[in-house]
Amino acid sequence: MTAALAVRGLVKEYVKGKRVLDGLSLDFDATGLTAVIGPSGTGKSTLLRCINRLVDPTAGEIFFGGRDIAKVHGRELREARRQIGMVFQEYNLVERLTVMENLLSGRLGYTPVFKAWLRKFPQADIDRAFALLDQVGLAGFANQRADALSGGQRQRVGIARAVMQHPRLLLADEPTSSLDPKTSVEIMQLMKDVGREHSLPVIVNMHDVELAKRFATRIVGMSGGKVVYDGDGSGLNEAELKSIYGGESWLA
Repeated sequence: MTAALAVRGLVKEYVKGKRVLDGLSLDFDATGLTAVIGPSGTGKSTLLRCINRLVDPTAGEIFFGGRDIAKVHGRELREARRQIGMVFQEYNLVERLTVMENLLSGRLGYTPVFKAWLRKFPQADIDRAFALLDQVGLAGFANQRADALSGGQRQRVGIARAVMQHPRLLLADEPTSSLDPKTSVEIMQLMKDVGREHSLPVIVNMHDVELAKRFATRIVGMSGGKVVYDGDGSGLNEAELKSIYGGESWLA
């Protein structure tokens, strides 16, 4: 299977000489949910932010949609970003807007500025937004303000907004870290379902190993900016967890 996303020799330095990502090379298939796990500061979030170009890589290549998006700028970069949906840890909703308005913001890259300013979106976009609200379990919430929602509901809006872009790839940066255990399970199930139903590869950066083992078809373990494990949950034994997180006391 041809990779939907291919990362080659990816390096990121925020401070010269100190590598947060140290020559990562990974292929991601066109389907399935990949969980990226590892200790804080090992480069998990930086990996996702390099892929969607929220930060610029120091070196390396990121092949997506037939081109190296690590090198693109301007219009080409905007076009690449439109094809990558992003779900954030802190939701990144516009609190004073309604749920529907937040979803439609996922179409801003496709809508003329004047029409977007007047909040005049094509009927097809509005219909899709209602369908996505139903899919994420928020039918009837279209006119609710975002600041009146619970954390789990906000994250559901964030997922629906990302899918509104018609992306070819869905990224999620610690989408369950602010949620209780029950809601975390629901959100991970939703992300897996959304990926399957929309034929999207999903890459989730997360800390919860048990959630990763339960929902991911593939787990990538990172340590020190490098990949130290790449496989499914069944192979993530105690020895592998030690190589990812170090030490032994936390496993007791």
